[in-house]
Amino acid sequence: MSEVTASGPHVLELAGGLDLASGRRLEHVQIAYETFGELDAERANAILVCHALSGDAHVAAGPDRFGEERPGWWDPVVGPGKAIDTEKYFVICSNVLGGCSGTTGPGSADPGTNAPYGLRFPLVTIEDMVDAQAALLDHLGIGRLACVAGGSMGGMQAVAWARRYPERVVSVAAIATTWRLAAQSIAFNEVGRTAILGDSAFMEGDYYEQGQPRHGLAVARMIGHITYLSDDSMRHKFGRRLRERAEHAFEFVTEFEVESYLAYQGRKFVERFDANTYLYMTKAMDYFDLSSGHATLAEALAGIRSRFLVLSFSSDWLFPTYQARELVDALKAADAEVSFAEVPSPYGHDAFLLEPEQQRQYLEPFLARIVSEERERARQPAAVGGGVPS
Repeated sequence: MSEVTASGPHVLELAGGLDLASGRRLEHVQIAYETFGELDAERANAILVCHALSGDAHVAAGPDRFGEERPGWWDPVVGPGKAIDTEKYFVICSNVLGGCSGTTGPGSADPGTNAPYGLRFPLVTIEDMVDAQAALLDHLGIGRLACVAGGSMGGMQAVAWARRYPERVVSVAAIATTWRLAAQSIAFNEVGRTAILGDSAFMEGDYYEQGQPRHGLAVARMIGHITYLSDDSMRHKFGRRLRERAEHAFEFVTEFEVESYLAYQGRKFVERFDANTYLYMTKAMDYFDLSSGHATLAEALAGIRSRFLVLSFSSDWLFPTYQARELVDALKAADAEVSFAEVPSPYGHDAFLLEPEQQRQYLEPFLARIVSEERERARQPAAVGGGVPS
């Protein structure tokens, strides 16, 4: 067991490999992670932040894994003086297993061939991602987390943590997320994957020498991006305005501002993300079902002792509020302590990235109470080992 490393980007070579839910095993695993802030004397202020589909370990501002100073993907929420205050808390964020930002994934070299895995990389699940994070925390010597927090796919990881490692998780902040995808969300993921798989440059996943399927990945991102917005936000931001012209061209060209915006999002995404990873991440989300192996979600959550903060957003139609309420109702049926709020916002699913102050009013007091109680627990002479208090 290692001691906590200094703030900044790091890469862990995971000793012993990792067994996966599929029955496959990865013998060689790297985990790219970043830490922010300092662990307190009681080791009571550790917070794991889990990223969404297109995110990475760089959750807050600072040098990234290439040494470049840049904002983090959740910069409005994580940092000095923010809702997840890195002057108060020790924040860890890792790139997920199967990712393309330093953690082992389909673009990594297969030790057996020294060529990128491509589609020979085993399918991974949300639970596999959580197991890799648990191995990282073992390496850091952190046996207990004050909170696991995340939005969207990151929220899936957060709730999976509470079920998979209940003794290690004091609290969960599950934001703009769900306990399993609805058919509509799976359908959108499948359309995106079909765009990638149908691109002639995909080459059955072995495109790394020639360059990735840019068109298919861009289309997948455009489809996904539509689901992140709301009708109100698109209407206010774009309406039916034309771009750089007063009249219709009567040609198949980019004319509307919304078309130009989506094309830009697609181009930008292709520059930083791997098409194979997109396939693997969306499939992991499709497979995720917190109730798996049980008749009901409440039955699956029986015995959960972590405290929950669940936030949804009023205009999020990708992970709508009714799904958050299903999770909250099941937690209450399992006698878990849970707080819930539907946050009014016009921004759709992207609200968890764009509404920092709305989230702060819930996150800040929730985390402060949890960490204060954890410090008090740690100072008690009888608090040796032990599980998460109910």
